[in-house]
Amino acid sequence: MDDFLGAPHPNGNTVAYTNCSIDLHYNADYSQGYYNLKFDVKLVMNRDRSWIDYSKITSPEMLDAILRHEQGHYTLAYFEQQELLRDLEHARYDDNYKSEVSSIFDRVHAKYAQLNLDYDDDTTHSLNRKQQTSWDKYFRRRLNGYYLSAK
Repeated sequence: MDDFLGAPHPNGNTVAYTNCSIDLHYNADYSQGYYNLKFDVKLVMNRDRSWIDYSKITSPEMLDAILRHEQGHYTLAYFEQQELLRDLEHARYDDNYKSEVSSIFDRVHAKYAQLNLDYDDDTTHSLNRKQQTSWDKYFRRRLNGYYLSAK
């Protein structure tokens, strides 16, 4: 709960908001006709912009459900970071590498921005328990895949 330090935004029925960003830096070295890029891609939980409106929480079970839903948004941000790392590291770069990196970032970011919208719509911001459970299972399967591939 220390991750939600921002002030709640009174906008309708929204109870919580998770704000994450991707911090992307890279260095480029030219060698044998192409650029070799070394990437540093960090996932940042913006605690001062993430919030929970505790005045709308009516039970410990509701808080658990809200936190589980917000964990899903963080998990989607993690998937975005991992996909960016994979796609950026597997690309070949020429003199236009800045534009090429930007294009990959924009494509992956747009995909996950839409996934976050779909997640909220599909789960009705955690209120649809059946859909939330389905997404939770999806997150576990994908995270297990990352864990197994890291071994």
